Amino acid sequence: MSKVIKVMDTSFRDGFQSVYGARVLTEDFLPALEASVAAGIRHFEAGGGARFQSLFFYCNESAFDMMDAFRKVAGPDANLQTLARGINVVALAQQPRDIIDLHAKMFKKHGITTIRNFDALNDMHNLQYSAERIKHHGLNHEVVIAIMDLPPGCEGAHTPEFYLERLKTILDMDIPFDSLCFKDATGSSNPRKIYNTIKGARKMLPADTHIRLHTHDTVGCGIPSYLAAIEAGADGIDLAKSPVSGGTSQPDIISMWHALKGTDFSLDLDYEKVIEATEVFEDCMKDYYVPPESKQVTPLVAIAPMPGGALTANTMMMRDINTLHLFPKVLKEMPEVVKRGGFGTSVTPVSQFYFQQAYANVAMGRWKRITPDYGDMVLGYFGRTPVPADPEIIKKAEKQRKKPKFDGDPLDLPEPGIPKATKILEENSLAVNDENIFIVASCGDKGLDFLLGNSRVNVRKTEPAEEETESA
Repeated sequence: MSKVIKVMDTSFRDGFQSVYGARVLTEDFLPALEASVAAGIRHFEAGGGARFQSLFFYCNESAFDMMDAFRKVAGPDANLQTLARGINVVALAQQPRDIIDLHAKMFKKHGITTIRNFDALNDMHNLQYSAERIKHHGLNHEVVIAIMDLPPGCEGAHTPEFYLERLKTILDMDIPFDSLCFKDATGSSNPRKIYNTIKGARKMLPADTHIRLHTHDTVGCGIPSYLAAIEAGADGIDLAKSPVSGGTSQPDIISMWHALKGTDFSLDLDYEKVIEATEVFEDCMKDYYVPPESKQVTPLVAIAPMPGGALTANTMMMRDINTLHLFPKVLKEMPEVVKRGGFGTSVTPVSQFYFQQAYANVAMGRWKRITPDYGDMVLGYFGRTPVPADPEIIKKAEKQRKKPKFDGDPLDLPEPGIPKATKILEENSLAVNDENIFIVASCGDKGLDFLLGNSRVNVRKTEPAEEETESA
C-alpha cells in the first residue's frame, strides 16, 4: 500500500500573502473556503504571519473576526493552523512575555487548532517560552527549523548538519512540540540538502513524529523539493490551489498529485473535487490584481534568498511609492547583506531586515547607512545569529545605532505589554478587553487607528479597462 502524504492547504494564508501581499477581504474568499471544505480538505492555514497585521492595516477588518468566520465555515473538526514568529508572535518586533501568552490564549479562543512557530535566526531559545504558552492554552505546537540556501561562497550554517544540530538543541531543551516543520520561505534549499536533512531528522525522532516540509515555488524547485522530502520520510507537505499556487507561493495541489503518479505515495485528497473547489476559488479572486512577479519562476532568488511572501509584499510597496524600477538592483544586493549579516534565515522578520538594508545600499550607497532593524539584528537584540556577523558591520551598527553588542535574552528587553496597551485603550476611551489589548500591542498605532475607526481599505483590485488605459 502507498503511504498517504498529508496536505495542508495554504491558499487562504500563505497563498494570499505570496500573491496579493496578504491584502484579501474575508467576504471575498469564504465561498472558496466553503467549496474547499466540500472537496474534503480538512487542514487549512487560516491566519497568522502577515495575515494578522494586514487585515487591520489594509482590509479594515479584525483578524479575530476573520478567524471566527473561518472556523464557522470550516466546521468544528478542521485543523486550522496559524503561523507565529517565536518571541515576535504575529508582530515584527519581539513582544513581552505577557503578550506572547495572550497570543496563544486569543488564538485558541478564536478557533485555531495548531500554531506553527519559528525563529528566523534559528535561535531555539527564542522558541522555548512561546512553545510552553502554546501548549498551556491547549493548542498543538508545530516547531520549526527555518531553512534556505546561502549565497555562493558562504559557509558555517544552512547545511543538513546545521539543521540537525538545531533539532538536537530543541530536543535537549525539552521544547514541547507535536510536529516538526522544515520551513523554506524562499524555496531556495536544493532538493538533495532537503533529502539529507529530513533523512537525518527521521533517524533522530520517534517513528510516529510528524515531519513536514514547507517551501515555495519561487525558484522552480518546489515539487522536486517535496519529492525529496517525501522519499526521505516526510509525512506532510504544504500546497495551494490556483490562483494562488506556483510562483512565489506553494506548488499546486493538482501538480503535486500528478508528480506522485506511479510512486509509492499519494495525497490524502480527491483531485476531482479539488479541481471543482479551484474553479470556485478562481472565480472568487477574479477581481484581484495579480502582480506578474508572483507567477514567475525567479532563478536569482536561489542565490539572493527572498521569501515568496516578502517578494510580492515588497514589490507592492515599491509600486505604491513608485520605486519598482529599483527592485532588480535590490535583489542583486541581497547576497551582500546575507553574507555579512550572520546568516539568519530569510523569513519574516529577518527577510525584511535584509530587504531594507539591501534597499538602503542601493539607494544610498553600500553600507552608508545601517538600517535600524538590520543593525539591531547583527548586534544581537533579536537573539543570536547562526554565525557572528561581519566585524566591520558590527562596528558600523554600534556607531550608528549608538548601542553596544547585546548578549542577553531579548525577552528581557521589552516592558510588560498588557499594562501599556490598557493605558492606551483607556486614554482613547476604547473597551479594555483581551482582543483590543492584543491588537494595540501587536499592531501599534495602526492597530489603534483600526479600533478608533480611522483605517481604510487598501486592497489592490483590477481596475476597469478605461482607467487602465488612462494610467498606462
